[in-house]
Amino acid sequence: MFSEIINEMKSSKLKKKYITSEGAIKLKKELTFLWSTERPKIVDAVHEAAKNGDRSENGDYIYGKRKLREIDRRLKYLTNQLSVVNIVRDKPNDVNCIYFSAFVELENLNNKKTFVCRLVGIDETNIAENWINVDSPLGKSLIGRSCSDVVKIKTKIAETEYKVINFWY
Repeated sequence: MFSEIINEMKSSKLKKKYITSEGAIKLKKELTFLWSTERPKIVDAVHEAAKNGDRSENGDYIYGKRKLREIDRRLKYLTNQLSVVNIVRDKPNDVNCIYFSAFVELENLNNKKTFVCRLVGIDETNIAENWINVDSPLGKSLIGRSCSDVVKIKTKIAETEYKVINFWY
C-alpha cells in the first residue's frame, strides 16, 4: 500500500485522502462522542424548549435546533471522511526519504530557527502542533527528500528556504 501512496505523492496532488492511524482514531472518538453524548443532550434540550409554547420566539428552541444542525453536519462529514480515507498504518519501505506521516526537523535558513513538523492529511492538520498538510506547498516540497536537502517555498510575500536536519516515522 505504501508504494501506491509514494507514487501518488510524487505526482502534483494526492487523488486519495490519507490519514494516520492516530488521526483515524481521533475522528472515530469525535464521531462516537457526538453521536452518543452531545447529540442526545441537545435533542433533550430542544424537546424541553419545545414544550414552552411559541417556538418562533423561543431562544432556547432556536439555538438548540441550530446546534443540532451543526452536530448533524459534523456527523455527516465525519462519517463520510471515515468511509473514504485510506488509513496509513505502516512505515514506508524506503525510510531514507520523507513521505506521509514523517516527523521532519527543519531549519529555516532565513532566520536560522529550527522546528519539527509532521506531514499529515487534511483532517489532521494542526498549526499549534506543526502538523502540516502533506498537500501544502511545504508538504509537497518535502516528499521524497532526505537529510541535508534544501527546499524553497515561494509565496506572494516571500521566499523561504528550509534545510532538512532529520526525519523519522
